[in-house]
Amino acid sequence: MVSSNRRHDAPVGEVHRITDAPEPLAADMSRRQSRYLIQMTIRVVAFLLAVLTWNHIPMWVSLFLIIAAVVLPYVAVLFANAGRERNVGDVDFLDPREIGAGHGDLGGLGPAPAPGRGPESDA
Repeated sequence: MVSSNRRHDAPVGEVHRITDAPEPLAADMSRRQSRYLIQMTIRVVAFLLAVLTWNHIPMWVSLFLIIAAVVLPYVAVLFANAGRERNVGDVDFLDPREIGAGHGDLGGLGPAPAPGRGPESDA
């Protein structure tokens, strides 16, 4: 007897593609750790170059290297914590809401001021 590998609760005509499968968690973590390590290595090299060449190259180059050494950790942490890529396709997580016309002719701006009150009555 030939058995079917099809799920019984899957709709007829639903097709799953392997290209839609997410990247394995271990591969994702490894990729993010490698990228972080590379960025921190660039940071250390930039800082060492700035310190070792302080009086030997133009000042703006040294300052650029120091700024790069200061900014790179922030950028590296942002990329490392970015997490897994999500492929949501055409899924709507929030239902669009309809905005009503409001109450009366006020346009939804609140209650009308009482007669004889407000900035116009100060004259």
